[in-house]
Amino acid sequence: MCFFDTLCRHLVQKLNLNYLNLTSCSLKTSMTKWKPDYDGAASEMAKAAVAFKNAKQFEQAKDAYLMEAEYHTENKALFHAAKAYEQAGMMLKDMKKMPEAIQLIEKASIMYVENGTSGTAGIALDRAGKLIEPIDLEKAVDLYQKAASVFENEDRLREAAELLGKASRLLVRLRRLDEAAVSLQKEKNMYKEIENYPTCFKKTIAQVLVHLHRGDFVAADKCVRESYSLPGFSGSEDCVSMETLLAAFDEQDEDGVSRVCNSPLLKYMDNDYAKLAISLKVPGGGGGKKKKPPVAPQGDSAGPPPAEEDDDYEGGLC
Repeated sequence: MCFFDTLCRHLVQKLNLNYLNLTSCSLKTSMTKWKPDYDGAASEMAKAAVAFKNAKQFEQAKDAYLMEAEYHTENKALFHAAKAYEQAGMMLKDMKKMPEAIQLIEKASIMYVENGTSGTAGIALDRAGKLIEPIDLEKAVDLYQKAASVFENEDRLREAAELLGKASRLLVRLRRLDEAAVSLQKEKNMYKEIENYPTCFKKTIAQVLVHLHRGDFVAADKCVRESYSLPGFSGSEDCVSMETLLAAFDEQDEDGVSRVCNSPLLKYMDNDYAKLAISLKVPGGGGGKKKKPPVAPQGDSAGPPPAEEDDDYEGGLC
């Protein structure tokens, strides 16, 4: 195995020398060749990069891709330059250098946009978001939002809404609830525009949960009322559940809130929203107590007055 590895490295080094020699020839000028052949040089560096990648020599592969990108840039071939930068980023990913990898992929996305291939830019940013999400949620949110903006500018609202959905969930996980509320509203508007009404219903539920956790009952109620205009919402399971939840929340009925939040409709939402549901508490609810029912008034002719109840606050609040 060691001999095989040594042989592979030797062959790759020999190949690289050949590619560098060919690249040098491509870039030379003479009396009959006035301009460097950047296209030829880029082609040779691409071959060298693939050879290094196959040999798992990622540092050298990354350098080769970067040189390829430079030659394509000199040749005004922005799409191919962007591809090379993206490949260099993937080599850095394999080297566990994730922040540097993301920088190159972002650079590639900018070049895709400049080249007029915005869809490819959006896909690259989405891919970068997935790569960085396990280690940096803040950066992942930024990348998903940028990707959504790219698709929105292309009037590809379905892809834009899906990417905003990823950002919204991460904002909830980060407890940036004010931003999550804005993101969810934008998502919902996009789904409404493409007439995906069932998804609008689910976004309404998410909005209500976020607003209640923000302590803004009025905003939560407004989201439900605005959704009455969506075809099929009024009377739907989603609508009835939210009306029941808001009524219980307003009456400080913790048992009622718990029943709705632990129902299958909410428990089987995306995990971040399901966690919001099961952790929702009524402000001032007293740690799980039900709201006491009102005592019926008693007339003068009724029996003896009820026994005086202990005053929970006798002697002050302290």
